[in-house]
Amino acid sequence: MSQVHCSLLFAALSAVFLSLHLWPVAAEADLIAKTCQNTKFPNLCVSSLNSDPTSPNADTKGLAVIMVEIGVANATATSSYLSSQLQFLYNKTVSSKNMLMMKKVIKECADKYLYASNALKASLEDLTEENYDYAFMHISAAVDYPNACHNGFKRNKGLVYPSELAHRENGLKHICDVISGIVDFLVGE
Repeated sequence: MSQVHCSLLFAALSAVFLSLHLWPVAAEADLIAKTCQNTKFPNLCVSSLNSDPTSPNADTKGLAVIMVEIGVANATATSSYLSSQLQFLYNKTVSSKNMLMMKKVIKECADKYLYASNALKASLEDLTEENYDYAFMHISAAVDYPNACHNGFKRNKGLVYPSELAHRENGLKHICDVISGIVDFLVGE
């Protein structure tokens, strides 16, 4: 009979320990869900934050920082992609007017995405210092640089905006929309 009581006591204590141990994880998941619910793209927000191993320990500002870092990585990767495309174009021996214009626009676009990355890096400092107006300004700039790239293709009638670049532009815009939503949520806290 005493073994039954010991087993029940052990089971009860184990259940209490596990619930106390798992409670913070549930609370952090709730913070991510609550924070992401206030963004334009909640699914992107949740999946992005859940992909980062530091997000369960982050507060709302920390979640914003994680999303900014994801944006920086996205913009930097796009700039690198464009630089590789530019290198590919320079290896072509064709020197038509359109090819020369394409090289020029691709170079400008690579620079624009690097500027977008730098703008997002500046927003990290703004978040740290709780200068949320400046953070919004830098996040908006990060969205505008890819728009300028897209406009470079529009201004040159013989050029077609590559679908891969359109996809990357939309991805960065969506990430920036999520960041803005989280910063908005921070301001309201």
